[in-house]
Amino acid sequence: MNGKDDLQELEARFLAEIEKAGDERALEDIRVAALGKKGEISTRMKGLGKLPPEERKSMGQALNALKSRIAEAIAARREVLKQQALAARLEKERVDVTLPVRPEHKGSIHPVSHVWEEVVEIFADLGFSVAEGPHIETDWYNFEALNIPPEHPARQEHDTFYFHRKDDGTRMLLRTHTSPVQIRTMESTPPPIRIIAPGRTFRCDSDQTHTPMFHQVEALVIDEETHMGHLKWTLEEFCKAFFETDSVKMRFRASHFPFTEPSMEVDINCSWEGGQVKVGEGDDWLEILGSGMVHPNVIRAGGLDPERYQGYAFGIGLDRLAMLKYGIPDLRAFFEADLRWLRHYGFSFLQVPTLAGGLSA
Repeated sequence: MNGKDDLQELEARFLAEIEKAGDERALEDIRVAALGKKGEISTRMKGLGKLPPEERKSMGQALNALKSRIAEAIAARREVLKQQALAARLEKERVDVTLPVRPEHKGSIHPVSHVWEEVVEIFADLGFSVAEGPHIETDWYNFEALNIPPEHPARQEHDTFYFHRKDDGTRMLLRTHTSPVQIRTMESTPPPIRIIAPGRTFRCDSDQTHTPMFHQVEALVIDEETHMGHLKWTLEEFCKAFFETDSVKMRFRASHFPFTEPSMEVDINCSWEGGQVKVGEGDDWLEILGSGMVHPNVIRAGGLDPERYQGYAFGIGLDRLAMLKYGIPDLRAFFEADLRWLRHYGFSFLQVPTLAGGLSA
């Protein structure tokens, strides 16, 4: 067993290594070398049993004292290293509060989302509720129940997104309009019915005014007394509220849709100034939607008796409404995720459309 002089030498060596330790990992290696189970001090303590009783007592006291001093030195050095690491981190992450404030990006509500809420707000005030349906539909709900014949061009693959055929030969598809919601509503809700069905629709088309995915809102009213006068009044009130004008002239042109009879295209008066359209003034006309009285075959497909019930329906493109109202020239920009475009045409999340406060205020 080495004497006390040897312990002083050992202590000096370990204290010097502790002082030189540059990080906590190096300090932990020194602790293990000195105080670990196989460390130098621990090894000396295990050899105490071989010493004479008198020497064993004094050496044991010396080793315990050395162990305590080494442990205290390690703890003190560890605290110093922690403070140094904290100071380095604070310096690295230092914020100069005298610098000008960095402009933060503000989120924007997409014009289509805003127009969607505008339309819902208007029709809610007119007594309509909102109905929804699935994006993936059957041929029955998307075509057959809507009185669209098998040879109709809309059923062709150049216009409709079809899925693979099932074992029974049928194919699901992405709905081409929100009209299937009308059938589902008639099946599940007894008249009187007064609903709008906003949502995404899909068609194989892409240019400046068409995209493969777009947004529509359709309206359906079914009861025993509704007639075309109600349809005309509803459309007039909607256009005045949406375009925020006191009056609007409307022109109904005969047309053909398989699911309505009679069917009408609806135009509103407008003027073109500086490349922008202004609704409710001028002598020009702008087509905005298709409408008509619900075809008896459609009422029958919805599980209702067309001899007892009648009603009207119309459909509007939400994207087209947004383009008209807010002067957006290209429909494709709606889906390009351009932040500069969205900051220009978008709305603050605080701009909640209300009839009392102004839809676009």
